[in-house]
Amino acid sequence: MADFPALQTAVEIGDRDTAVRITQEGIDEGVPPEQILKWMTDAMEVVGGRFARMELFVPEMLIAARAMKGAVALLEPLLVAGGIQPDSTAVIGTIKGDLHDIGKNLVAMMWKGGNIRVVDLGVNVAPEKFVAAAIEHKADIIGISALLTTTMGGMKNVVELVRSTPEIQNVPVIVGGAPVTPEFAEQVGATGWAPDAASAVMKARELISAYQKGAAAAG
Repeated sequence: MADFPALQTAVEIGDRDTAVRITQEGIDEGVPPEQILKWMTDAMEVVGGRFARMELFVPEMLIAARAMKGAVALLEPLLVAGGIQPDSTAVIGTIKGDLHDIGKNLVAMMWKGGNIRVVDLGVNVAPEKFVAAAIEHKADIIGISALLTTTMGGMKNVVELVRSTPEIQNVPVIVGGAPVTPEFAEQVGATGWAPDAASAVMKARELISAYQKGAAAAG
């Protein structure tokens, strides 16, 4: 019988091979994929908490995220076939002129673990591309990352373009990255800010919930 507590531990410590093996065992035994996924999302919550408490650092976060990614790849076809879909959609990317993606990738993985569908635009993303993707995929949130102080100013261009585009003008925009502060986020008109990947999950959930409630109330 598949050892799901061991699956959670494997994701927490970044043991990809064990995570994949136990996930496949669970699938072979006919365990509902959403139940298997829950063990992994719980693991990433633990990892996120440890990261926030500075008990582990970016390399460990990346290893855990990669272990989960390998296991989730086995579940995705089953989740889709069963009609189990994420309850929200996020568009994320690193701002134009910036080629750094470690932080952005971590946030994307954490969001996926939080049952958020993620459309990852990659790096060096222009404001127009953020907007086009948000419209196409009916985004519930837009995430913008920057590592360089020379590129972070471009976040304001994205926010302004989002706010001037009727189809998505109320979609929340969350920003983050090493040089980004809460004060800067407020200056550029972002809806929210997160200091790390773990916080980005909680903040995204909060902003998405408020946005979806507002959209429902509006009609």
